[in-house]
Amino acid sequence: MPPTKEAVRAPKKARSRGAPQRPGDRVFSGAATGAGVFILVILAGVTLFLITEAWPALWADPSEIGDDGDGLLLYVWPLLFGTLWSAALALLIAAPMAVAIALFITHYAPRRVAAVLGYLIDLLAAVPSIIYGLWGIAVLAPRTVDMTRWLEENLGFVPLFDGPASATGRTMLVTAIVLGIMILPIATAVIREAFLQTPRLHEEASLALGATRWEMIRMSVLPFGRSAIVGGSMLGLGRALGETMAVAIVLSPAHLVSFDLISNGNPSTIAANIALDFPESSGLDINTLIASGLVLFLVTFLVNMAARAVINRRREFSGAN
Repeated sequence: MPPTKEAVRAPKKARSRGAPQRPGDRVFSGAATGAGVFILVILAGVTLFLITEAWPALWADPSEIGDDGDGLLLYVWPLLFGTLWSAALALLIAAPMAVAIALFITHYAPRRVAAVLGYLIDLLAAVPSIIYGLWGIAVLAPRTVDMTRWLEENLGFVPLFDGPASATGRTMLVTAIVLGIMILPIATAVIREAFLQTPRLHEEASLALGATRWEMIRMSVLPFGRSAIVGGSMLGLGRALGETMAVAIVLSPAHLVSFDLISNGNPSTIAANIALDFPESSGLDINTLIASGLVLFLVTFLVNMAARAVINRRREFSGAN
């Protein structure tokens, strides 16, 4: 006797309903959902606050904004340039170091040394940014004066080093080094975890075919962690874009656009400009600063979204672990 339609549908209904959830599972699921919604509400609130407070500056007469009355666009552009320029330099310094450190910890260092070194790298993320700034201005900056003078004398024909060299060391070069060290733990942590997840069978197969350790890393580890390298670098870039105190302490800012790395005249960043000018501002000046903060918020938000998209697109190596 063939089964009835009700008998065929019953198992499907049972499977669709799934196993009954325990009270703890329901509580955890609700808490996780609530936390996600709460984050979205906070993000929407910050966005609404920035737009509301920046609105008067967005529609104000250009002659009322800036020291020379150049308008909001010409006021924000040098700050945005300085923010992107310093962050890009920091990323250029930190990304290769992060890859090298992650490879050393995961594939070269002995297990005990790797564990200690991993903890030390992670602890760098806990150091306050003002400590990095004090270290940069008190220790690093004076030690770069002779080097910047040499760069001006021998490589002054390059726009990056045309000078005049700073006598105090408060240059974009020092700022980039400090920011690079600050974002190093974030990028290293993401890249290290990706390298540790490289399928063991892929590494052993490469070695069994006669590859050296570096060839195995180049053919198996680096391709597997390529998206993590990009994602970790972009997460570090997001940190560098919003850094305030370290840049405000180290940099000798000016309202200009310049690629020079060793002179006293350096483009300021949006975050540092807000921190330095906000206490003495009032009226439309505050709205202008908040409008520049809105630009920084949008740039940082886009960078972090791009980093998350790259990380989520990482291909899994099926069949090996």
